[in-house]
Amino acid sequence: MQEQTEVDTPKFLRDKYAIVGVGETEYSRNSGRTTRHMAVEAIRNAMQDAGLGPGDVDGMMSYSVMDSTQSPTVSADLGIRLNFYTDIIGGGSSIECLVGLAIGAIEAGMCKTMVLFRSMNGATSMRMGGSGRGAPRLAGDALFSVAYGQTSPAQMFSQSFMRHLYEYGTTPEQVAHVKVFHSWGASNNPKAYYNKRVTVEDVMQSRVIAKPLHLLDCCVETDNATCIIVTSADRARDCRQRPAKILSVVGRCSKPRADDHHQYGPITQVAGHYAKDLLWPNAGVGPEDVDITGSYDAFSFTTLLQLEDYGFCKKGEGGEYVSDGTIALGGRRPNNTAGGHLNEGYTHGMNMVIENVRQLRGEADDYCPVGPDGKRQHTYDYAEAGCRQIRDAEITANLGWAMPNTGSALVMRQG
Repeated sequence: MQEQTEVDTPKFLRDKYAIVGVGETEYSRNSGRTTRHMAVEAIRNAMQDAGLGPGDVDGMMSYSVMDSTQSPTVSADLGIRLNFYTDIIGGGSSIECLVGLAIGAIEAGMCKTMVLFRSMNGATSMRMGGSGRGAPRLAGDALFSVAYGQTSPAQMFSQSFMRHLYEYGTTPEQVAHVKVFHSWGASNNPKAYYNKRVTVEDVMQSRVIAKPLHLLDCCVETDNATCIIVTSADRARDCRQRPAKILSVVGRCSKPRADDHHQYGPITQVAGHYAKDLLWPNAGVGPEDVDITGSYDAFSFTTLLQLEDYGFCKKGEGGEYVSDGTIALGGRRPNNTAGGHLNEGYTHGMNMVIENVRQLRGEADDYCPVGPDGKRQHTYDYAEAGCRQIRDAEITANLGWAMPNTGSALVMRQG
């Protein structure tokens, strides 16, 4: 099959839209609340962040896997009348995809300002591969997975991870650094569920879940809701916060086989291999221009594979890239500066976008003191728990993951 190498990208959309508001609830393991209740709180927080009232929002989209509450119910609770809404089924590649769909809906004149939210009781209700699902059915896509004992994401993806160890000599100890460096960001994040710094030894001594994944290679399951608000750059000028302008977005790009990634090799190659040919030309920048990455870390290995295939390092060199300090706070290109899914909370990708928006504003909510002007006085000292704001961050990239064969991405710049 011939690979697509040149694409006609919509460069006229570059800088035309922006994220103007972000909000979330507490990341917990027992919310004691419905997804409806949490969604309302997260959206209200994002609207307050943007300085918007119910009359300023007329579009809403959400995504879910087995749970969440639909947009018409949530919008009614907030007093918002919608000109456009839709709710999609999807997991980790959804948020960047929805950003692109929001741009399309606004560009088509169907609405002017779009709320995107995700609300999930991912620890106490619908757990991925766990309780709340009932017995897996041997039908549809499950014929590629459940029939072979692959009932959880860790089991489904572990073959790709093992192959990477075999093919390139990557070691589990190298990959454990993803958890270690993400925990540095989490230690400077008051919201993070796991906020203690860990060591490679801690990761390697935790129990094996699905070889080569140890417990600390896996994300934390949490109850939470998250929200971002997208509107045009023109309307963003009237909002409260400095906008994060959108340079490029890729939504649910797939490998030639989108149903079962084991059927099309190499299995160590993920959808970012194809998505990068859309992402970077449209953005007008390349991996070398990015200051901060937000690479989906359902597992430590997903971060490594994506950073390789989006071009931040050569294929096979991901082990060195994630372990040599590049992705750490204070490194050349920090990744998941709030702790990501491995530490802060699991949101199917939304919290990494929220963090990069705050980084571009220069307003990471860390432990640095607040000055008389109400803004944090960042020290840029990452040695101890305190600061996680990256100095002079201008361009960020979010790399969304659903599975090895499907992914999404988003590039933003300081407004």
